[in-house]
Amino acid sequence: MLLDFSQNGISVVFEVTADNKLFLKNFSKEGTIYGEEKYTKWCSALEIQISGENQNDHHGAKHTGTSGFFSLLYDSHKYYENEVGNKLEICLKDNKVEAVIHYQFHRELPAVRSWTTVKNISDENVGLEYVSSFVYVGLGKDKPRVMIPHSSWKTEANWKDYSIEDLGFDRNCTFSMNRISASNTGTWSCKEYLPMGAYYDEKSMIMWQIESNGSWHWEISDIADMIYLQLSGPTEQENSWYKELKPQEEFESVKTAVVVGEDFNDSIAAMTKYRRLIACDSEANAKMPVVFNDYMHCIWADPTTEKMIPVIDRAAEAGADYYCMDAGWYADGTWWETVGEWLPQIKRFPNGINEVFDYIRNKDMVPGIWLEAEVMGIECPLVDKFPDECFFMRHGKRVIDHGRYQLDFRHPQIREYVTSIFDRLVGEYGVGYIKTDYNIEGGVGTEVNSDSFGDGLLENNRAYLSLIDEIREKYPDLIIEGCSSGGLRMDYAHLQKHHLLSVSDQEDWDNTAYIAAAVPTGVIPEQSAVWSYPKRENTNTQVAFNMVNSMLQRMNLSGEIHLLDEEQFALVKEGVDVYKRLRADIRRAVPFYPAGLSKYGDEWLCLGLKTEDTKYISVWRMNSDCDYMDIPASYGSAKILYPSGMGTKIDCENGKIRVSMPEKYTAVLIELK
Repeated sequence: MLLDFSQNGISVVFEVTADNKLFLKNFSKEGTIYGEEKYTKWCSALEIQISGENQNDHHGAKHTGTSGFFSLLYDSHKYYENEVGNKLEICLKDNKVEAVIHYQFHRELPAVRSWTTVKNISDENVGLEYVSSFVYVGLGKDKPRVMIPHSSWKTEANWKDYSIEDLGFDRNCTFSMNRISASNTGTWSCKEYLPMGAYYDEKSMIMWQIESNGSWHWEISDIADMIYLQLSGPTEQENSWYKELKPQEEFESVKTAVVVGEDFNDSIAAMTKYRRLIACDSEANAKMPVVFNDYMHCIWADPTTEKMIPVIDRAAEAGADYYCMDAGWYADGTWWETVGEWLPQIKRFPNGINEVFDYIRNKDMVPGIWLEAEVMGIECPLVDKFPDECFFMRHGKRVIDHGRYQLDFRHPQIREYVTSIFDRLVGEYGVGYIKTDYNIEGGVGTEVNSDSFGDGLLENNRAYLSLIDEIREKYPDLIIEGCSSGGLRMDYAHLQKHHLLSVSDQEDWDNTAYIAAAVPTGVIPEQSAVWSYPKRENTNTQVAFNMVNSMLQRMNLSGEIHLLDEEQFALVKEGVDVYKRLRADIRRAVPFYPAGLSKYGDEWLCLGLKTEDTKYISVWRMNSDCDYMDIPASYGSAKILYPSGMGTKIDCENGKIRVSMPEKYTAVLIELK
């Protein structure tokens, strides 16, 4: 029996055999069928490994031939319409567990959100070692390539394009022990890679993301001469995750999303539209206010009333809508190991912190503040007032990382404590913006009330996000930023709950351009807060470069704004004014790369955003000896939106746009019709 659920440009076909085995025959762009080469017996739709059961395959480190693949049989399926599109639920059973494969389709999008629920239907405990969230066997083999988004602190969203042979996957028989894989273990989900990737051949592309704010794993390899993709949250083998289900207990895997497209631009457009459907928003955030944050090249986490007043004046004059006081406001001296009480220091604010916030409001801006609520410094006076089970514990000891303890958000005392902090900041200080930061790596997890370290980590991460839900419901006008030492949690578990994200801690304006050009692949533009931090030492050209960095995403303004001369400041104000005219379009535009995806070291960078009738492109000349870039595209008209009068020229002819810039490290924003 064939079950065909093809829609929205995706061909999705399952087969149920006479002995009730379920196989995923096809998951690809409609019209691109690879099925004629398939050995259906191995076309798994789900992989589950149960402790004590046989993993019956010559698999090595691969998650193939798991016990659930052999034992689970098709029981039933449901297919119905809900608020976002059609929903498919396929139920499989054996004598121990009931597993349901969930496919959520989205109207008019070639996108599927996929996850698995597993319920223990036996009378004994059942141990889970691996649960897939998405499996497809049968990827295309016409010159296949893999795109991997490497990422790191200050080097976020650094995509690289590989042949499978480049990654050590040389196919010389029907299956290999080698695999192409990426994993993350710990509380920073993006410290080495973004939890996404893409696989393509000459026919089409499949792109995925794993929605985990902690540990996750994906792998590509082969079985029965077919190439497969598997996506999951934490695993025992890679992430020290193990879950023991009691009778009638249920586990839900990490959600994933998969889109199909013609090429990278097509796929990232679909992923962007999908992300908009799941991302949180609010009336205040939908206005995309310009936020001035006084950290980067400005007050540098050493705020006082005296220091802040001239910065507040200049931020308001530049056109900022919100002013966020960054770290250090609670500390008498060093601010790192003392975090936790979250009370303002009288030495910094002799007349109270509300004097500063009132001043911000009198300048017609909304006040904001920095907070690191998931940790407590080892020098904080509160650390001995909480029992050990309020913190991550391993081997009977509290976990310490970089001078902080990791809080456990499953514990009611921690939830009450953190909620009281938000209540004080919003209720007493009247802030409308909170920058929640996170600057440690809590590691593999916690042993407290857990079946494994990884189980404790996953449940803590889910508990933290549920608390953010509660805070947003309690304070609907509050905008919550989700920073994690920049972009170290640039994932869509985290970004479903936070309104925007500081995408990097990069301190160099020129290197920020590389991140700005690539980061819309990982974060929708209206959530992607990119620093613009002009300094007094900058030339006018460099000030404009700073502004262009953030103008097609979420403007995160900072720098020595109060020390700029009038020409420099005029360029800042001009940039803010242009940005405000564009921000409604940014909320509905999708990214595209007319000159190819930019990467670190490129001498020219180009990022585009497009709506139905308008395209905007930012172009950066980096350290290039050539003074022009040709962009292969034809348009009726092109004009420079920003900066004006800086010597950049545009010529549209012969199916290309030539952008000429007289100086190195020059940037420009262009509108195309």
